[in-house]
Amino acid sequence: MLESSGLGLTIEPAECLRLVSKAPIGRVIFTDQALPAVQPVNFLLDGDSVIFRTGAGSKLASAARNSVVAFEVDEIDPGQHRGWSVTLIGHAEIVTDQEDRDRLIRLPLRGWRADEDNHLVRIRIEVIRGRRIGPSPPQTEPADGPDPIAPD
Repeated sequence: MLESSGLGLTIEPAECLRLVSKAPIGRVIFTDQALPAVQPVNFLLDGDSVIFRTGAGSKLASAARNSVVAFEVDEIDPGQHRGWSVTLIGHAEIVTDQEDRDRLIRLPLRGWRADEDNHLVRIRIEVIRGRRIGPSPPQTEPADGPDPIAPD
């Protein structure tokens, strides 16, 4: 089941997926030797899954053995203090079904290294969390006016 949650200005799940689909790079957050690890990857959305390529002996390939991972994508404009951040959470798996592999291998997704071209990883999205980042709205005074200042 997909859910939307987060602090700040929450983004609905459909909008989260639309934003993610336009981003060129995401980050896979996984566990490596009981410690948190982050790896940037290029990726594509395929229905309710994130697809990326990695090398057969990579840390990402090891992490993709039915482990729960997070996938984070964002776009930030530091000059305007605006942007958005989306986190997708789900189980990662190496794609082994030949029919599925044949279909996914034809997608316009290439690994960054030559040995990554045929090793596909799927994260089945189970949780979607997104939020917009921006300046805080201006503070308004209560309807009955400002608080009185106590004399010294």
